[in-house]
Amino acid sequence: MSTSEYQVTGMSCGHCEASIRSEVEQIPGVSGNEVSAATGRLAVRTDGDTPVVDAAVLAAVEEAGYTASRV
Repeated sequence: MSTSEYQVTGMSCGHCEASIRSEVEQIPGVSGNEVSAATGRLAVRTDGDTPVVDAAVLAAVEEAGYTASRV
């Protein structure tokens, strides 16, 4: 399993977290993710040793209406 972490700006509530979670879950290879508006963090997990492509995560966060950068 591999985990990648991102800093997300613009989140302020549970709805924000749910929007990002929903978009990130659609990325092929993602086995789970945790989003926290309180910390502004997103952790993306994959099964196996292959990390998620950062561009796909950043695009998913943008699709949800927020911006992110790799930590």
